Amino acid sequence: MNPYLLAVLLGVIEGLTEFLPVSSTAHLRIFQALAGVDLSDPYWKTFAIVIQLGAILSLPIFFRARLLDFLSTFPTGRRGDRTVFTHPLTLIAVAFVCTAAPAFLLTKLIGKNLESLHLMGMSLLVGGIVMWVVDVMFTRKPQVTQTVEDTSLPQAIWIGLCQVLSALFPGTSRSMATIAAGQVGGLSRPAALEFSFLLSIPTMVAATGYDLLKALRGKDGSTAIGATHIDAQGAILLLIGAAVSFVVAYAVVAWFMNWVRSRGFVPFALYRIAAGGLLIAFADRLGG
Repeated sequence: MNPYLLAVLLGVIEGLTEFLPVSSTAHLRIFQALAGVDLSDPYWKTFAIVIQLGAILSLPIFFRARLLDFLSTFPTGRRGDRTVFTHPLTLIAVAFVCTAAPAFLLTKLIGKNLESLHLMGMSLLVGGIVMWVVDVMFTRKPQVTQTVEDTSLPQAIWIGLCQVLSALFPGTSRSMATIAAGQVGGLSRPAALEFSFLLSIPTMVAATGYDLLKALRGKDGSTAIGATHIDAQGAILLLIGAAVSFVVAYAVVAWFMNWVRSRGFVPFALYRIAAGGLLIAFADRLGG
């Protein structure tokens, strides 16, 4: 496949799937297997990190007004009913710590599962069923938390702990775990989705930054990025992939926010179930 076309396609896949509850890890892994990309190649590992950074950058830009409002109203909030312990910025930080601490302690276990297509298929399938059940059950119940500003400390802790599942089981999807956890915890669909997006900013920056640092140092027996001698074409491919991922991810976030206000997550759950079943059936042929 033409390398420039490959860079564009990988950027599109990353941008489409990073913030939808369908697992970007599983989709990139499947496409790379179908396209014959050597997943052990340090350059393509670097490429996956760089295009994820492109997607991440779309969030603070999309939510820039929201973030500035949180900063300007800290710690009492816009309505004056928050404290330093219950302000949205604090709750996002708490949820991040509840994810980061267990994930760091379980680093070795997480690393063992990253390339398993069988596990990704099971995670897609089970996660789809869970998401379907949660969306149907908890949408019918009156949710007490309608906005991120109304989120409580226990809810933030709960969402942060549930987010660990996406690190332990690739294919689970970070957004699926946090959205479903938010709904179970009493958040409305829009509130659960927005909290998920805001929480993903520190979570993904930390996780991607850690992956990039490991790649640069060549930890765990892997080849350092510096040893791959990225040439001019390789650098251009990285820029193309990151730019495409950023643009697509920004559009997806805007579309998804509008979709959730009037529709649910069931279509994504059904897609996960179908994709998970197919992946389990063909995992051996794809080499995983």
